[in-house]
Amino acid sequence: MDLGRRGSMAVAVGAVLLFGCLANLGSANFVLNVKHKFKESERSLAAFKAHDARRHGRSLASVDLPLGGNGSPTDTALYFAKIGIGSPPNDYYVQVDTGSDIMWVNCVGCDKCPTKSDLGVELKLYNPRASSTGTWVTCDQDFCVETFNPTTCKVGEYCLYGVTYGDGSSSMGYFAKDNVQLDRASGNLQTTPMNGSVSFGCGRKQSGQLGTSSQALDGILGFGQANSSMISQLASAGKVKKMFAHCLDGTNGGGIFAIGQLVQPKLKSTPIVPNQAHYNVVLKALKVGHEVVQLPTGFLGLDVGRSMVIDSGTTLAYLEDDLYNPLMKKILDAQPDLKLHTVEQQFTCFQFTGNVDDSFPAVTLSFDNSLSMTVYPREYLFRINDDVWCVGWQSGGMQSKDGKELNLLGDMVLSNKLVLYDLENQTIGWTEYNCSSSVKMRDQQTGAEYLVGPHDLSSAYTLIPGWTSMLLLLLAIWQS
Repeated sequence: MDLGRRGSMAVAVGAVLLFGCLANLGSANFVLNVKHKFKESERSLAAFKAHDARRHGRSLASVDLPLGGNGSPTDTALYFAKIGIGSPPNDYYVQVDTGSDIMWVNCVGCDKCPTKSDLGVELKLYNPRASSTGTWVTCDQDFCVETFNPTTCKVGEYCLYGVTYGDGSSSMGYFAKDNVQLDRASGNLQTTPMNGSVSFGCGRKQSGQLGTSSQALDGILGFGQANSSMISQLASAGKVKKMFAHCLDGTNGGGIFAIGQLVQPKLKSTPIVPNQAHYNVVLKALKVGHEVVQLPTGFLGLDVGRSMVIDSGTTLAYLEDDLYNPLMKKILDAQPDLKLHTVEQQFTCFQFTGNVDDSFPAVTLSFDNSLSMTVYPREYLFRINDDVWCVGWQSGGMQSKDGKELNLLGDMVLSNKLVLYDLENQTIGWTEYNCSSSVKMRDQQTGAEYLVGPHDLSSAYTLIPGWTSMLLLLLAIWQS
């Protein structure tokens, strides 16, 4: 995915997760342990906006894996998962993001890779020589040739990757291949461990934010729709249906992520804008309460600059000014006596002691095929003090590589909704849902249907006070 603010390619597109060559796995469900990235004390408004800015430099460039989280900016920022890599496996903590297509972890010999983190996790440097199943990917191997087509890489040399992000930070290294340990769903809400062979980036040099300890993780794991993403690689190998779903619990924290055919609940869907790097859908109508917001002239064209990017890894929602300004006017008209002020030079805030759902209008976005999305005041307003509220809608869309602005709907909008990405039929669907409950998925090999639900890791891990933990459940329906 190739957004200017998300990042630009140096030699390759950052590291990419490849789940090819998965041998004899049968029908499988996988579980990833996911936690909030920020401590309570770090949840400043600037931190959320800075996180989104950095992430746009990363994810909307090409990659991402299913993600769960709480959509309220005061309760979340980013989630990360614990995965096992190598034989014997070691645990690594990676940022997860449905808006990008890469996987890489920091490796031994790395220049300026962080060794400590303020996030309460133990960082490790991956060493392929310490794993009995670890190998290097060379330039002549299909993964390197077909994915990156390196023109300066000679036969037998290691396949190089390099990416520069929107905030100026960068990651460089080589691709390795090793076993990744995941948890297979073996029945209703039951799992057993299993391994799969993957190719991923082995980071040897980091710069900028990627080298600091305050928000350091072992790497990034992506799950976008590019050919290099996990879902694309699995589907091209004939292992899974090219479908996945996530449900972000904005009430309790946590959520679900599953790959495969969703059986229940049934969802309406809208087309994905074709030939785009991101998950784009076209907005057809916008209402604030019962009042229609007049869309700008030409808005119904398929120009990507006028579409909406669905991105569960971003905290807030970003709108072009010709959408943001009339939207905000109608929202604030509901309480004309509010005294507005700006916090941290970018957030519109006000004092208010009443019930926001009773006092402000809901926002309804409508798309093709009669699919709509309602965003309630409790979802787009967030409290920063006892009686001070701020607006989560942000002015200014994300800038694409060609200079156009893209409207982006992040966790603030997607929370408390089950979202299905059906890449086989090129549609996205959603419905309001209790993300603390379960969903039903179908095993394509046996026809069996399994319940997939959220999990609470607090009993298994010591969490920093103020954090909410979750288990990101990845249901992969393998075909014979």
